Amino acid sequence: MQTPAQSSSTDENEITLGIGMGPLKFGASMDEVRALMGEPEEIEESEDDDEFEHQAWNYLEEGYSLYFDREDDYRLSCIETDHPGIRLYGEAIHGKSPEEIQDLMKRHGHEQSEVEKMDTGEMRLSYEKEMIDMYFDENELQFVNFGVFINDDLEVQWPA
Repeated sequence: MQTPAQSSSTDENEITLGIGMGPLKFGASMDEVRALMGEPEEIEESEDDDEFEHQAWNYLEEGYSLYFDREDDYRLSCIETDHPGIRLYGEAIHGKSPEEIQDLMKRHGHEQSEVEKMDTGEMRLSYEKEMIDMYFDENELQFVNFGVFINDDLEVQWPA
């Protein structure tokens, strides 16, 4: 039998496309995120020449970076994580190969992916409609960057 702590640790690293990860939901205010996660170890401000003005809250120990865009009233809009416990559709995905990830996505109806080889040798697997990028090094998933859905009119689709 699982204790609540065990089941919540699985849940808190579960990516739900377009919604968030575990208790972190896209659209949450900075105060709501602070109440859930505590103070970030580091807060980065975007550079002046960045296209989007934002703040990144880095929780280094947990392996999360949370992004808040000024354009979206500084609501949580994107999460990047290299947490070893990350899950997608209930499956642990950290360290999986691009083929295993593509198979998982295909089984859940996501066919359209793009593969890009980076100058640094890593590979990026992107699902544009699903707003998720997965980065691989030596054929193993290292980290995931995913965000709130955006419709064809480029409007943010906050989860209900």
